[in-house]
Amino acid sequence: MPRFSVIVPVYNRVDEVEDLLVSLAEQTSRDFEVILVEDGSTVPCSDVVNRYANTLDVKYFYKSNEGRSIARNYGLERATGDYFIFFDSDCMIPPRYFETLARELDRRPLDCFGGPDAAHDSFSTLQKAISYAMTSLLTTGGIRGGKISMEKFVPRTFNMGYSRRVWEKVGGFREMFSEDIDMSTRVRQAGFSIGLITEVPVYHKRRVDFAKFFRQVHVFGMSRITLKQLYPGSLKLVHTLPPLAVIIGLALVLLAIFSSPLWLIPIGVYLLAILLHALATTRSTRVALLAVPASVIQIVGYGTGFIRAYTTDILLRRGRNIDREVAMRRGK
Repeated sequence: MPRFSVIVPVYNRVDEVEDLLVSLAEQTSRDFEVILVEDGSTVPCSDVVNRYANTLDVKYFYKSNEGRSIARNYGLERATGDYFIFFDSDCMIPPRYFETLARELDRRPLDCFGGPDAAHDSFSTLQKAISYAMTSLLTTGGIRGGKISMEKFVPRTFNMGYSRRVWEKVGGFREMFSEDIDMSTRVRQAGFSIGLITEVPVYHKRRVDFAKFFRQVHVFGMSRITLKQLYPGSLKLVHTLPPLAVIIGLALVLLAIFSSPLWLIPIGVYLLAILLHALATTRSTRVALLAVPASVIQIVGYGTGFIRAYTTDILLRRGRNIDREVAMRRGK
C-alpha cells in the first residue's frame, strides 16, 4: 500500500485538475495514490482523470455537492495510505515533493505537517501579485504561520498532511470556513506534533481576479471570529492588526479630506514599502506594481470581514449557532 494518500476535492475545475495531475505524474517518487473527489460538479473532470489512469494510481469519485470538507472526508474514508496529503485543485506540485517529504519525515517524524506555497514562473502577473499579498510579512501573510511568522505555524489545506493515527483520534474536517485552522487546532489540542516542512512547497494559483480575491479574504476575516467562538483563546492581538489597519487607514483618509493631505503620508510610506519589497522579492516591476493593490485588497478584505463578523456575531449576537458547533467539536 502507498505511504501517502493525496486527497483533492474538486468543483468545476477541469483545467486546474489537469495541471495538478500533470505535476503529480512528474514526481520522482511514486509512493502515493491520488483520490480525487468530485463534489457535484456541473462540469466533471472524469475525462481528464481517465487520461492519467495508466500513469498514476488515481481513484475518481463523484458525489452530490455538500462542500469541500465533506468531500475531503469522503476521500479520507477511502484512502489506504499511512499519511493523508491535502492539496487544492489549483495547485501544482514540484517534481521532488514526495521524495523530499518522505526524507524529511524519516529525519523528523511529525503527526501533522504543512509546507509553504509559492508562485510558479508560468503564473500570470496577477496571480504572482496575489501570491505575494498572501505570503508577505507586510500583509496578513505575516499571521498565516510560516518560517517567519507572528504566530505558531498552522498547516493549510493547499499543502497539508497528517497521519492515519491523527485521523483515527481527531476525525475529519468540519464544513466551515477556515476548516484547516479548525483541524490544526483540534490536532494540537489532542497532543499531536505539528510542524512546517519548508522543503516541500507547492505552486498555488489562487484567485484570478481582484473581485474574487476580495471575497476570499473577506471570508477569511469573518472566519477568524467563528474560530474565536469555537476556541476562545485562539484570538491573538496579532489577528486584530488588519481591522485596526482598516480603521486607522479610514481615519487618515478622512483627516486628509477635512484637514490636510499630509495625513496620507503614513499610507504612502506603507504602500512604498510594499512596492519596494515586492520588487526585491519578485524581481518584476509589473508584479510589484500589481502587488500594491493586491496587498490593499488583502488587508481591507480581511479587516472588513473581521469587523463585520465581530459586529454581528459578538456585539449583536446574530451569528452562527456556536453552541451547537462546540457540541459538534466535542463529539467529533
